[in-house]
Amino acid sequence: MIPDSNGAAAHEAARRRTFAVISHPDAGKSTLTEALALHAHAITRAGAVHGKAGRRRLASDWMEMEKARGISVTSAVLQFAHRGCVLNLLDTPGHADFSEDTYRVLAAVDCAVMLIDAAKGLEEQTRKLFDVCRHRGIPVITFVNKWDRPGREALELLDEIEREFRLRPTPVTWPVGRAGCLRGLVDVRAPERMLRYTRTPGGVHEAAEEAIPAGRMAAAEGTDWERAVEELELLRAAGATHDHEAFMAGRTTPVFFGAAVSNIGVRLLLDAVVDLAPPPGPRELAGGGTRPLDAPFAGLVFKVQANMNRWHRDRIAFIRVCSGVFERGMAVTRAATGRPFATKYAHSVFGQDRSTVDIAYPGDVVGLVNAGALRVGDTLYADQAAVFPPMPTFAPEHFAVARPVDLSRSKQFRRGIAQLDEEGAVQVLVSDLRGDHAPVLAAVGLMQFEVVAARMAGEFAAPVRLETLPYRLARATDAAGAEVLGRSRIRGEALTRVRDKARLALFRDRWQANSFQREFPDARLDHLIAAHD
Repeated sequence: MIPDSNGAAAHEAARRRTFAVISHPDAGKSTLTEALALHAHAITRAGAVHGKAGRRRLASDWMEMEKARGISVTSAVLQFAHRGCVLNLLDTPGHADFSEDTYRVLAAVDCAVMLIDAAKGLEEQTRKLFDVCRHRGIPVITFVNKWDRPGREALELLDEIEREFRLRPTPVTWPVGRAGCLRGLVDVRAPERMLRYTRTPGGVHEAAEEAIPAGRMAAAEGTDWERAVEELELLRAAGATHDHEAFMAGRTTPVFFGAAVSNIGVRLLLDAVVDLAPPPGPRELAGGGTRPLDAPFAGLVFKVQANMNRWHRDRIAFIRVCSGVFERGMAVTRAATGRPFATKYAHSVFGQDRSTVDIAYPGDVVGLVNAGALRVGDTLYADQAAVFPPMPTFAPEHFAVARPVDLSRSKQFRRGIAQLDEEGAVQVLVSDLRGDHAPVLAAVGLMQFEVVAARMAGEFAAPVRLETLPYRLARATDAAGAEVLGRSRIRGEALTRVRDKARLALFRDRWQANSFQREFPDARLDHLIAAHD
């Protein structure tokens, strides 16, 4: 162990900021992620490689499906330094079909940047993700994106945030000019000047930023400047000023305006992550109490991903360091089995690029390579036992039987299905009727099936044929409930989830489930956590 490792853990944790960017699809989340890395000088240019229809390929989007569609369907980890701090940015899937992956990532962060489209305002997925942040006690910083395009009024967006989220917005930057006619930004902390930006072609490099004194702006911008000053005075009179204690308590959200694709306002947001986002703190344990930062090493597995790089056909378990100091090669224990686990191959991951990491501190994310034994939700610890709360598993709403197109590839088919199940990319259900050669895939959203089909063909060379089942509702049951369902006149089906051996009763809809419950009132039929509630 390194000298005084406990003291080092607390000292280094104070320098960490571990946060996620969350948003509704198409709000510009991956673009903002890359813009933040650009302003921290972690990359030298944004979107150097162009993808389909001229869209830029993002450093955090590594799957071919993501590059082709211009959407994020997986989570990614980017680590970079800024102003003496180490930032761990966890990019999350924006599409609602991948809610499970996003919720797992939120279990590994200390703060979230909520991205809002200036034209669309609060959207369905934004609301759901904010509810998860509130439930987990994660403070939220808001970035109103795309202010360089036509959109809604700034005050109207603030009113919507307060009305919908019961959260007081406290602007830290304010736009000069309406959406689509952005003249510059005012930093509320220095209102005597305006920040004017000179954009670069395609937003490849940082936008040049110039501070213009208010006296000059009044003459140059006229009514736009006057309007911004009046709105700021109105907000100040209403008490909409940043209060750090209220922010940490989840009562307020600092608000920033800008345009990620043009790199406008991104530096101010990046500085805010350093200044406002909390560093790692003690972590709650499953049995009650917390794990102090200076306790021996303990980490939470929040994601497992295979084949991130076509040249590295391996599997990585992403570990959030929660306490102590992680050292490559150290002896750790997997809490679920009590067995030792080797940490020889530990990587720091930047998008799909990786490098060996020898040491990591609370808040850091370490990728353990070839971690075949690890599962999402596992706890690893050294010296002093710890178990962190389990990850939730959500109620699937779509079901399909998977069969290999080529029976000679059955071995690869079974290995691929098992891999995707262990990653949490999809839930795998089996029954005595179908056997393991025709498992039922259960998903929160239909796009998960598209990912499964693409990865089975591309990564495992085992193309699959998916046969949709008519069920849309799953309930938890037991052996007795499964037996009753099997002989009931209700046309449901009972299957066993491979991951945790839980028995699920599948129905076409809630009316069918209610009919079964009335017919067999003693049968166990419990609700599962719904990802879309």
